[in-house]
Amino acid sequence: MQPTRYNTGVTAPAPTFSGNNSATEPAHPLRQRLLLPLIAAAGALLVRLFCATVRYRNSAEPGGPLDANERPMIWAFWHRCLIVATHRFQKRDIAVLTSRSFDGEIISRIIEKFGYRAVRGSSRRGALAAVLGARRELEGGRAVAFTVDGPLGPLYEAKPGPIVLSRLTGARIIAFHIAVERAWILGTWDRMLLPKPFSRAFVHFSAPMVVPAAADEAQMSGWLRELQMTLEHVRDVAEGKVKKN
Repeated sequence: MQPTRYNTGVTAPAPTFSGNNSATEPAHPLRQRLLLPLIAAAGALLVRLFCATVRYRNSAEPGGPLDANERPMIWAFWHRCLIVATHRFQKRDIAVLTSRSFDGEIISRIIEKFGYRAVRGSSRRGALAAVLGARRELEGGRAVAFTVDGPLGPLYEAKPGPIVLSRLTGARIIAFHIAVERAWILGTWDRMLLPKPFSRAFVHFSAPMVVPAAADEAQMSGWLRELQMTLEHVRDVAEGKVKKN
């Protein structure tokens, strides 16, 4: 079955990377290194407490999955869903692209406590190393997840990581969104969702897309626009289910 396409001419940035591609880990100051275990433990505890009573409902586009179990696979979602996604898909041996910054290291330590594997690097720092690390994870039979507007936005603007990785490996991309019925919205750049107790969350998955290995620069820009439109579509569907309920 051919995947539904949502590309209606919306512009998107060209699929290029910038920044330092070195695989060397940044040296965080001693104070930060000492605080990391404490912050990560507290963060993981908060995720468990706030998400423990959330009830999830899954849906998908025609041809899409009803859960995140398929391997190998590239998953793409917006950064604001990170807390609920961490809880929903835990202990499935999924690798997640995270930033090399101190904030990124905090996220890495937290998600590792839920059974995820952190691949450090982003569109801003260590981009090439991150893509190569993600390719190794796919070759190992795992799924790889991107918060596609991370690490620092702009909000709801997809970056090219999943597109580049799909062209490199032939792996399929699935976009998803998690809309929460009742949630606190944090005052962060991504408007992070923090579920309220006993809330319902609606997860909606897209149909898969695969970027051809021979795609040129113009075609890659088109695929990035396609990913942007698909992410917007699954967000609208999931949030529409919240409004209906």
